[in-house]
Formats: sequence, C-alpha cells, structure tokens
Amino acid sequence: MAHFGVVAPAFLSHYTTLSALAGALAERGHRVTFLHRPDAASYVRDARLGFHAVGAATHPPGSLAASLKLAANPGSPLGLRRVIQDMADSTTMLCETLPAAIEQLGIDALLADQMEAAGGLVAEAMGLPFVSVACALPVNREPGIPLPVMPFGYGTDERSLKMVEGSTRVYDWMMGPHRRAIEAQARRLGLPARGMLHECLSPLAQVSQTVAEFEFPRKELPTHFHHVGPLRPLSRANGATVAKVTPLPAIDPDRPFVFASLGTMQGGRLDLFKRIVRAARQVDVQLLVAHCGGLDEAQAKSLQRAGADWVVEFAPQLAALERADAVISHAGWNTIMDAIAANTPMLALPIAFDHPGGAARVRHAGIGLQASARFSGAGTLARHLRTLLDDGRFKQRLAPLAEAVARAGGTARAADIVEDALGLRTAASHADPHAPSHAQTA
Repeated sequence: MAHFGVVAPAFLSHYTTLSALAGALAERGHRVTFLHRPDAASYVRDARLGFHAVGAATHPPGSLAASLKLAANPGSPLGLRRVIQDMADSTTMLCETLPAAIEQLGIDALLADQMEAAGGLVAEAMGLPFVSVACALPVNREPGIPLPVMPFGYGTDERSLKMVEGSTRVYDWMMGPHRRAIEAQARRLGLPARGMLHECLSPLAQVSQTVAEFEFPRKELPTHFHHVGPLRPLSRANGATVAKVTPLPAIDPDRPFVFASLGTMQGGRLDLFKRIVRAARQVDVQLLVAHCGGLDEAQAKSLQRAGADWVVEFAPQLAALERADAVISHAGWNTIMDAIAANTPMLALPIAFDHPGGAARVRHAGIGLQASARFSGAGTLARHLRTLLDDGRFKQRLAPLAEAVARAGGTARAADIVEDALGLRTAASHADPHAPSHAQTA
C-alpha cells in the first residue's frame, strides 16, 4: 500500500473533490495526507484522511480568510493582480516547504491538482510519481481551444482562432507574477525551464472531471488523459463527515422547483440572490437557496422575507438537482457536472475563475442559458428561467450527456487509474468483473 500526498489550492471545492478520490484510495488500504497552509486543515472532513500543515511562517493560521475574500471579489484590476500574487506566493511556499514534509511523512506519490503547480514541480524534483487531477476545467492547452477563463465559445473560423490566440497572450501577460514564481522554483529545484500550469502536469496519468462529449472538441490531449466525470464520495463510511447539510424540504410536486447555489466562494453575494428570489417569484416557482455559508442568519432571513421558499447553508446538491426543474448557478464545474448527471437545465451566471469557460460550454452544448451575474435584473432572470422550464429541448440535449457521465466511471475509475499508473493494482483487482474498464467507460 502507498502513502499519497495531496497538493491542491486552498479552496473548499477543490478539497471536497479530491477528498472523494482520496477516500476511495483510503478504502483500498492506502494512506492519504493533504499538505498545505494550516488553515486548510478545516477542509479535510473525512476522518480517514490526514492533514499536514506547512508554510506557517509565511501563511500563518488565520490568514486564509483574507485571501479567500479577495479571491471571491477582487473588485478591480489591482485586486485581481493581488489574487494572482497570492497564487504565486502559495506556489512558492509549497515548493519550498513540501520536500521536507514529504520526506518526514514518508510519502510515496502525489495527487497534484492541476491548478497548483507546486505538486508537479516538487514531485518531479524528488523523483516521485504523481497523477494530475483537474477538479475544474483542464488547463491542458491546444490551438483553437479557449482557455478555461475565457467566456467565448468554440469555433474553427479565422475570427475564433484569432480570439483564442489573442486572449491567451493577454492571459499569459496578466499571470506574469505566477509565471515568474514557477520559473524561479523550477530553477531552484533543478528542473528544466517552465512557467505555466500546463507545463507542470503528470507524464503518467491525468484525471479530469470532464466528459469528452461535453468538452469543446479536443484533438491533442495526451494518451494518458482520462475523462472520468464527477469525482464524488463512494460512501460516507469510516468516519467521513460533511458540512451542515439540510435535508431536502417537502417540495410541492405540482409546482416547478428551482435550486439556486453560487458555490462555496461566491455564496455571499446577497444582491444577486435577491434578484434570483424576485425572478423566482415572477415565474411562480418554488425556490431553494443554498448559500454555502456565505450569508449570515439575518441575510438568510432577508431572502426568505423576499420570497425564497427555503434558504439553507448547504443542501444535498445532487438530490436537489435530481428533483429540480432548473438550477441557477455560478457555472462552477462541480455544479455543472452534477446538473448534467441529474439531467437538469441550467441558468449560468458566471462570476470568476473558470466560470466563464463553464458557461461557454453550457451554451455550446445547448443545455442551458447564460446571463450576467452583475447586470441582469430580476426580469431578465425570470425570462430565462421561464424559457428553461418551458422548452423541452434543453432536457433532450442533456439526456445523452447524462448517459456519458454515467458511463465515465467517476471516482472508482479515477482510483483505478491512479493505482494503474503507479503499478499498485493487484491481479485480483484487474480480474474483478465489477471493476470499470477503460473500454467500458471511455
């Protein structure tokens, strides 16, 4: 059995996704330890998994909240620059502190989130095998494919290709502080020169929450790239715990039901939630709002006074989506993939990070609509919502994608891929007729 280290950005959504894969590996007898700044310990909510704090000198306890607040709402180009500098500082800290922690803990291999370059850099420098995991949209680049942060769709015409090329140059310029941090750490660790996230990926295996049927047409992914669909817990056994999840309420089967969530980082946007509530009232639907801890009690009650049927901190998301007639979200990747699995049309309100790229793929697939989180009023949101509820073509286009997600293999297949890449699967596990195979799930 192996001891895996997990290196990911200190964001709850990434830890939740990787904890599902880590839990599956723990079920198979492996040991798994997350490594990051002290505050990230609160994100590890499965008693089977370990956490080891690093970087307290530069990222002391209590400092993460300010970084998350800034990342959720940079507010200006200067604020965005500070977010990028925070990313650079985190990569620098991890590259400088992980090697000693890995040696101390006796870690054999790493699971490296694609969005944190330090995992791949340190693993390569130490001669450790590692698997890259794309919790969000993959950072793998190829000509003609818009970067995950870009809001425009896919096209092969000259204008579309120029938009991809030009926007990539602008993005790379903006990410200068992060690029310089990666370059500096690659030199310090004695690695070949590199400066971008896509240059720090595993040569053994790359696992993504995407399914090929939903992604833009890809032609140059490496052979060791695997679309496995959503990474979700296989069980809640052996001490696994969850956040304050409120069970689904009693929903009237004779009225449409809409679920609204802006994710764990954007759940504090009270004004946007108020516009969503007013839109739901105009369309006369039942509305469940999950603010993911972003609102205080008074703010949550204000949404109920405004007309929301239910306002909770966390809802059982997949169950809510399976019951919902539509979902309103920030177009975060976890919510998108869960909505596809549940066959639920989406109203995407992209806010930051890879939300624009997620919304662009929703439009491209014809499984939802998009509106501006900042500028769309309640009337606009209500019109979009009514279209989603009345037009059956959204569900028709969702059906084959939901089937693709069901075939993809999810967490169990991801764990197989990790073990296969590192030569850890036994002959018995390969012979198990119930184990998903690549031929069955590709």
